[in-house]
Amino acid sequence: MTVAALDTSALMLPVQGDLRLFEELDRLLGAYEAVVPEAVLEELEALARGNGTEATAASVGHDLAGRCRTVETDASYADDALVELVQSGRADYVVTNDRPLRDRLDGTAIGLRGRAELAIN
Repeated sequence: MTVAALDTSALMLPVQGDLRLFEELDRLLGAYEAVVPEAVLEELEALARGNGTEATAASVGHDLAGRCRTVETDASYADDALVELVQSGRADYVVTNDRPLRDRLDGTAIGLRGRAELAIN
């Protein structure tokens, strides 16, 4: 089964980009398992303690992460944890809206295309 690891930016897209994240992943991948590294959960928790739209998006993202299996990695930085998952074969794709991270993933990233659609980059 395809494994998709979700980044902080992806989990915040339902608020920040009006994206139906899991419906889009269903459309794009069919059957898949969504995973979230511990480092992403920690990043969402830190952002949610702030104020404004970003904090709201992070709070919603943290709630959405509850639909995913939490995985541990050696890396404590979220982007490094996601790269580690792909490089170790524990994830097939990383869902992210973070351009520098997508550049590091060399064809294994899923990102926003247009306003409300995901595509494999």
